[in-house]
Amino acid sequence: QVQMVESGGGSVRPGGSLTLSCATTIFKFSNICVGWFRQGPGKEREWVAIMDTKGSADYADSVKGRFTISKDAARNTLYLQMKTLEEEDTAMYYCAADFGVWQCRPTASVFKYWGHGTQVTVSS
Repeated sequence: QVQMVESGGGSVRPGGSLTLSCATTIFKFSNICVGWFRQGPGKEREWVAIMDTKGSADYADSVKGRFTISKDAARNTLYLQMKTLEEEDTAMYYCAADFGVWQCRPTASVFKYWGHGTQVTVSS
């Protein structure tokens, strides 16, 4: 079974930075697709960043240039580095993953395994 456990959320001021971590067992599988999604207050869940098994990443326009998705398979950890945070980034952040994926797409239905989320609050 695949485990997904997020950590690293918290409260920061606008312009600040946070790095989220996701401890996961997904990296022992092949053809993986991993990603980060978020759901802000009163908003629908939206994708933030995805990475395919080759390490190619894609980002939502709202975070491009500010967020970076990365992985450390040796440490079984997925990361989301967030810089220049804005109040609009306030949300519950979820890591997601699946294996045996031939096309890694920024769609929630692609991902079978999800964490329980970690809260990020950006406020002055």
